[in-house]
Amino acid sequence: MKIYHNLESVERDLKILNLERKIALEELKHLKKDYEDSVKLPQWLQTGVELGSKLSTFLFLRKLFKR
Repeated sequence: MKIYHNLESVERDLKILNLERKIALEELKHLKKDYEDSVKLPQWLQTGVELGSKLSTFLFLRKLFKR
């Protein structure tokens, strides 16, 4: 626990803590936005299309080489 000897140091520490709190809140907002962007439907559709094209290419090549 910190012992304060004057009011100025208390006010300075309160300002620092307030700024740290605001920074942490902005970081949480940024993380929330990133998370929302990553789970949007178009992102999932794009991933599904990519996987589907890779699978179809694999199946086509497999069928081609079995002959």
